[in-house]
Amino acid sequence: KMSKKNRILVLMATYNGEKYIKKQVETIVNQKEVYVEILVSDDSSTDKTIALINHYAVACKINILNNKVRFGSAASNFFNLIEKCQIESFDYIAFADQDDIWFEDKLISATNTLEASSHDAFSSDVIAYWPKYDKKKIIKKSYTQKKYDHWFESPGPGCSQVFTMSSFRKFKEFIISNKKKLKYIDYHDWLVYAFYKYNKFKWIIADEPKILYRQHDNNVSGANYSFKDKWKRLKKIADSWYKHQIIINYELVTRKKFSQYIKDEKLILKPFDLRRDKLYSLAVWILILLRTLKN
Repeated sequence: KMSKKNRILVLMATYNGEKYIKKQVETIVNQKEVYVEILVSDDSSTDKTIALINHYAVACKINILNNKVRFGSAASNFFNLIEKCQIESFDYIAFADQDDIWFEDKLISATNTLEASSHDAFSSDVIAYWPKYDKKKIIKKSYTQKKYDHWFESPGPGCSQVFTMSSFRKFKEFIISNKKKLKYIDYHDWLVYAFYKYNKFKWIIADEPKILYRQHDNNVSGANYSFKDKWKRLKKIADSWYKHQIIINYELVTRKKFSQYIKDEKLILKPFDLRRDKLYSLAVWILILLRTLKN
């Protein structure tokens, strides 16, 4: 039986996803105990993505934005969705990729958790899935949240995230008012976490995965699985791109200088409070230490 508080708008960004879109859409429209509508923003696909979505749109509540420009990134495509979506008739908003497989209770589980815990936003562990090898591996994101983690990492993939409408309205306003600065942001799912935690919205990271997070050559950000992947992630933390994203996220959300924040919060004394995983927290702390010594 569907509760009155289970009307969910799913925001889906697509680009040349014809190989995967059928399964993704089917697992969204077949969610149990919730009412779902999907809003699609397509980034000028050149394959059959739109034709396949239109096939389902006849029977299901799916709307496609009429985009006139090429976005060129998943983040920009999602920002377009956030700006254009009409959310007032919904209770919750969720993000979806074009290539994952959702368990049928993914959304009801998230909304029940939000309601029971009085939180504003939800994300979770996911199951990385390599269909080519039929391999699955739980990717843990639900380590204990730290005071500063929102400035240094996302809370798990955007495809696991669900938001209350009342809190998401504030994020939507923020996105619209900062539209010209968003081109420098590479991850929408990290920015939303930073915004929520800075603005004292409550975020829960659940330890029960409800999604097969498909891994393939075209993943924007894949699973952190093997030692090689962990080494690549550590190298990414050390490079200038990561530092740049931290600063952009912080300064966009707070309108303050990140260098001053390092001093004010004495981050140099807090090596294990920066990210949820201790190893990565220590890596970020070393980065800050080097930055501080350099200055």
